Amino acid sequence: MPDGPVQYRPMYTLLRPLLFTLDAESAHHLTLESLQLAARTGIIGACAPRMTATPRTVMGISFTNPVGLAAGLDKNGDYIDALAALGFGFLEIGTITPRPQPGNPQPRMFRLPAARAVINRMGFNNHGVDALVANVQRARFRGVLGINIGKNFDTPIERAADDYLICLRKVYAHASYITVNISSPNTKNLRQLQQTDELGQLLAALQMERERLADKQGRRVPLALKIAPDLDPSQISAIAGLLVTHRIDAVIATNTTTARDAVAQLPHGTETGGLSGAPLTAQAQAVTAQLAAALAGAVPIIGVGGIMTGDDAAARLEAGASLVQLYTGLVYAGPALIRASVSACSRS
Repeated sequence: MPDGPVQYRPMYTLLRPLLFTLDAESAHHLTLESLQLAARTGIIGACAPRMTATPRTVMGISFTNPVGLAAGLDKNGDYIDALAALGFGFLEIGTITPRPQPGNPQPRMFRLPAARAVINRMGFNNHGVDALVANVQRARFRGVLGINIGKNFDTPIERAADDYLICLRKVYAHASYITVNISSPNTKNLRQLQQTDELGQLLAALQMERERLADKQGRRVPLALKIAPDLDPSQISAIAGLLVTHRIDAVIATNTTTARDAVAQLPHGTETGGLSGAPLTAQAQAVTAQLAAALAGAVPIIGVGGIMTGDDAAARLEAGASLVQLYTGLVYAGPALIRASVSACSRS
């Protein structure tokens, strides 16, 4: 039998060609709005598959299964309840910034179907942290919710910590964990924060503020750091050391890549932005394995990037990840990928 919910697979097989007639960003919004409608009318609840119970504890948090939604799909937390109904073990929303911003000019998202890939240069388009917090407060979801934070595009890089601290304070009471995104290629100079000196200063500031908030609110919210795949072994080793030094609770590996070797010959293959999907699978897998070796279990890894099948998800756990996240794989496989990943991870 096929490893996936029979209710979803035929539906998405029919819908995907229609969605692919639209530009990628329009299809993205249409899909989420349709999902929201299905949730409100009870359709999702009636046909959503029951996931294999594979509980695990990571960052001191209990997860019902190890397969989550990656940040970027629901930037403002508009669709929390609808997405939760698909069977994820956890959701991550954002990236959010202190002030609303429109992101980069359109078009800014491109499918590469021949490579099962997407290039995006969205640029942290979002409604601002206050709008996200309001959406979280309205949601009925009570599962594990990560909130991914970033900086505004016009905040000088030397003041980036100010933006992260603003977001940290505002989302702290509403998040199961908080992810610090320093690895998007679509905000100018952001990846500079991965350099040892800059990263050490940022993590120290965040850790100090987190401890203050924990004392004030009586609850210690875990911090995760999301890194790029375009790092050499020495950079990965240095980041691993900083994670341990500053008592960061998890590392998310990886964001999108700026590499184009695998897709340069394809339509849209040379668009600027971050490449995700199947061309990223091996690169993200390698970074996960290198991090696992460098960390030796001291900090858990959340694997993301190029997870297109259940086998990809299981391989990421075997490389050293404790949890995985999906995004671009959903564009090509639909919600059936969630169950396939949960099932494969339960066997790994």
